[in-house]
Amino acid sequence: MTTTTPDGAAPDTAAPDTAAPTAKAVPPGSSPWQLARRELRRRPAVRISLCVVLLFVVMALGAPWLGALGGWSPDAFDKAAIDPYLGGQPLGSFGGISPEHWLGVEPVTGRDLFARVVHGARVSLMIAFAATAIVVLAGTAAGIAAGYFGGRTDAVLSRLMDLTMSFPSLIFMIAMLSVAKDVNRIVLMTAVIGLFGWPGIARVVRGQTLSLKHREYVDAARVGGSGSWRILTRDILPGVAGPVIAYTTLLIPGMISTEAALSYLGVGVRPPTPSWGQMIAESVAFYETDPMYFVIPSAFLFLAVLAFTLLGDALRDILDPRGGRT
Repeated sequence: MTTTTPDGAAPDTAAPDTAAPTAKAVPPGSSPWQLARRELRRRPAVRISLCVVLLFVVMALGAPWLGALGGWSPDAFDKAAIDPYLGGQPLGSFGGISPEHWLGVEPVTGRDLFARVVHGARVSLMIAFAATAIVVLAGTAAGIAAGYFGGRTDAVLSRLMDLTMSFPSLIFMIAMLSVAKDVNRIVLMTAVIGLFGWPGIARVVRGQTLSLKHREYVDAARVGGSGSWRILTRDILPGVAGPVIAYTTLLIPGMISTEAALSYLGVGVRPPTPSWGQMIAESVAFYETDPMYFVIPSAFLFLAVLAFTLLGDALRDILDPRGGRT
């Protein structure tokens, strides 16, 4: 027996089955990278941060060509762009911004700020990425070894982590960089920053490894005759990859700030090699007469740290959601 509506028409029983879904379901079996890409596309702020990060990376990689495009090298003096009767102040408004000098010039020297900023991005990001690579490799290796093997290995590595973290790292960085004279400053800064940064990620990886080494698939691989190296590389390492990637992205802004702080204090990159921290330190003497000299490198440093921080927070929420909870 078929029921009818008050107007005599048969009810539409197929409508609930054919209605389009209002939300797009997550496909089963999605990899962490697919989940990350899907979530990043949904967040406008993160998309903007990713674009800013890529812009800075391109700026660092193409610094020589960008400097040549502006028409000036970072060490070239332009005496025609400064006023010798006003203590070397830049001619024109906003620190000497003009078609010849896109971001103005330095007081006294007349060096082009655009060329120095893009070359400073190359130095700052090179040190930050290299130091982060050292920290991640050393910390991941130490954390996996301590968590998987346990016993004496765990005790020795854990005490080494505690010992390294107990040092006032900034003071030791300043002391070590002040003592070393005739060395490559970029290589030295990278090594020193990496030396004090690995225990943090090592502790994160150790905790993850402790929770993974007793999982069923790890026990099955061990019973099946797999060696420790195979288990570590095939089973444990993929399990800690998500937190490590998220932690890595959050490390980079800290490394950029550390390099800028050391250069600001005068123990980092030495002139004439440009660095954002060094430029900010030199601009302090001119912040009243030429504030743009202070604003421009500070704005680039602020944008780089902010973009990497927002991107790192998003990746942590996606790849390591439990680690981001408070």
